[in-house]
Amino acid sequence: MDSSLEMEKPQQEHNMLEEVLTSIKNIKAKYDNLIQENTELNNTKKDNEEIIQKCKKRSLKLAQTVEENQEMYKEQLDKELLKSNLLKEEELALMEEIKNVEKAFQEEKNINDHLKHQALAFSCLPEKRVVFTGKKTNNVAKEEKKFDVKPHIIYPMEEGTALITFEKEVVAGNILKLKQHQVVLEKECFITLEARAVHLLLPSLVEIDTAVCPRRILISNLPEMNTETLLDKLNIHFHSSRRGGGEVESCEFLADSGTVVLTFVNPNIAGGLIEAEYHDLKLNNNKVHRIRVTHFMNGGLSDFQAKMVQCPRTILLTGIPPVMAQETLQDMLEIHFQRSSNGGGEIEALLYNPVAQKTSAVFESIDPNEEEQ
Repeated sequence: MDSSLEMEKPQQEHNMLEEVLTSIKNIKAKYDNLIQENTELNNTKKDNEEIIQKCKKRSLKLAQTVEENQEMYKEQLDKELLKSNLLKEEELALMEEIKNVEKAFQEEKNINDHLKHQALAFSCLPEKRVVFTGKKTNNVAKEEKKFDVKPHIIYPMEEGTALITFEKEVVAGNILKLKQHQVVLEKECFITLEARAVHLLLPSLVEIDTAVCPRRILISNLPEMNTETLLDKLNIHFHSSRRGGGEVESCEFLADSGTVVLTFVNPNIAGGLIEAEYHDLKLNNNKVHRIRVTHFMNGGLSDFQAKMVQCPRTILLTGIPPVMAQETLQDMLEIHFQRSSNGGGEIEALLYNPVAQKTSAVFESIDPNEEEQ
């Protein structure tokens, strides 16, 4: 029994040794694995550190690139903004230029329309025969759009007054300076008069707008005949639709120009007759006279300005009592103011308006500085 125990003990020790060896072997294997893993981890760590360094370098490079790009983009943006501002300024300048061009175009159009209107107005004028008299000049006057206006001023006179027009302005001036005048009627009888300046309201600016009338025509180059007969023939001639006419509303003779204004009811008639221009009017005994048809211009006063002008050669005498007959007193006034000793001179015209009478003087003049009584 003791011998078996002794035999089992070495066996147990051997088994324990085997287990220890096996355990050591396993531990060594684990250790080797740990060493290998540690080595791998160190290698991985080293690789990661290299990657991190590379990433840092790349990040720094990217940051630098971004910064450079930002500066570049900022410069480009500033350039684009400057370019945009320049384009906006150029656009504004172009818009202003377009406005100026449109304004200039409109002005040219208005001038062109005005010239067309003037040409049409001149074409409406009746034909006049002119003769060259042989006079000429080398001076070319500046072209001005003017027309002559001959004043026709009616001057109501107060009772017991007289108007005197002298041939010379200086005489009228002397009479006005003396102011009070004693006119001797008989030896010891005289009247005291007062001399005053005469002021007239004359036009200084007259502007007239004209327009073509669609229903009227102006007929010129008319034959010499009785006015009523002529108007009847024109009425009959232009009433006929066969001749391009129509229903006539009125037919008026203009004595100052020797023309006739004919008005149609239908506004579409006048245009065709004006386009034809010349028409043959049948007279008595089968005679034919060629008349001319043009536009008729309607005119309206668009602007009028006037100024007060003193008559340089005419004076007004006031305070004349009814002491004798009108003609006799007028003769006495003329005699008195013709004498140079009384400050007078040659008289061109004299008009006396007695008390209890109504008289009007008419002033007409081509030159506003030279009035005619």
